[in-house]
Amino acid sequence: MFMILFMLLPIAGLVYSGWHLWALLPLSALWKTVIIALGTLCFLTLLLDFNGSLERMPLPLSKVLYTIGTSSIFVLMYVVMAFLLLDLGRLVHVVPKAWLYHNWVTTAALAGLLLTVFVCGNIHYYNKVRVPITLSAPRLPHDIKVVMLSDLHLGYHNTRADLAEWVDLINAEHPDFILIAGDIIDISTRPLMEEGMAEEFRRLQAPVLACPGNHEYYARMPKARQFYKDAGIALLCDTGVMVQDVLVIGRDDRSNRYYRKPLRYLKSHALTPNEPDSARQAPMPQPGYTIVMDHQPYHLEEAEEAGIDFQLSGHTHRGQVWPVSWITDALYECSWGKHQRGNTHYYISSGIGIWGGKFRIGTQSEYVVATLKSK
Repeated sequence: MFMILFMLLPIAGLVYSGWHLWALLPLSALWKTVIIALGTLCFLTLLLDFNGSLERMPLPLSKVLYTIGTSSIFVLMYVVMAFLLLDLGRLVHVVPKAWLYHNWVTTAALAGLLLTVFVCGNIHYYNKVRVPITLSAPRLPHDIKVVMLSDLHLGYHNTRADLAEWVDLINAEHPDFILIAGDIIDISTRPLMEEGMAEEFRRLQAPVLACPGNHEYYARMPKARQFYKDAGIALLCDTGVMVQDVLVIGRDDRSNRYYRKPLRYLKSHALTPNEPDSARQAPMPQPGYTIVMDHQPYHLEEAEEAGIDFQLSGHTHRGQVWPVSWITDALYECSWGKHQRGNTHYYISSGIGIWGGKFRIGTQSEYVVATLKSK
């Protein structure tokens, strides 16, 4: 049912906005047809992102088509919202009928407004916000600094040049270690391999630990695992490791519908990333602090019940653009920011990267700098 709605809503939006544009544009029928057809074609390129066609095209062309297709869905949403507001204005007799028919003024105003919104949204996306948080960790012998990220979505749109800037930001913090809560990869490992992004990760001056996200499954986990290995990233997939008296557990993503090990079990039977299940060791010694990375922030009560000190999640992007942020706020117990249940603290990151078009409207791109304060 969800997938049917996911497909029908954009189609309905195309029909609705196309009908309004035909009435609004003060042009000949030929030019109206060309403009509406081009807009529809831009939207349909979105299908190339999901059927694997981009894999078979030259990389520069794939990047252009990915950007056009994924940006068009946000543009379509705002066009539909604009026409809905105008229609609502007509119903309450605030907007004259003449504004919606063969009107250059309305056409120019809508075009200018949309251009302003998306240019500002694009500029805002590139502003990476540093979010400092302090966590009490009295059992640790000394303070520890951790940089935390999620949702890099490296691929056809977030390139090696983008990653290089993020690596510089992280290195400037001089962290003791780095955590990435899933979705390092967007939809394919191909652009990461061809651009040599693994080399960029190896410039990081601290150990990097990560858990998988749903997009690692979209990109196929065997390929994702190989990239993590090449990049020097320790993938924690229902496993854990001790780092400076901190037990870091990475949960498998919910995309694995067959079995995710219970968090209580992982806390007491954590493994190092390279150990197979058959080589399970005895329970680990009592850590000074426990951190869980779980990409999708569902069932936050599990961390509280397991006695976890802190959980890092991502996935939501907080909707990326308003008003989708209202939907994510309604869907999740916490869709962004700091949260607490009992003695367990959480941070749900809106991500340093993004899926699709590079727009942040009403949300932010961010990275977290956490200080674990000892007594």
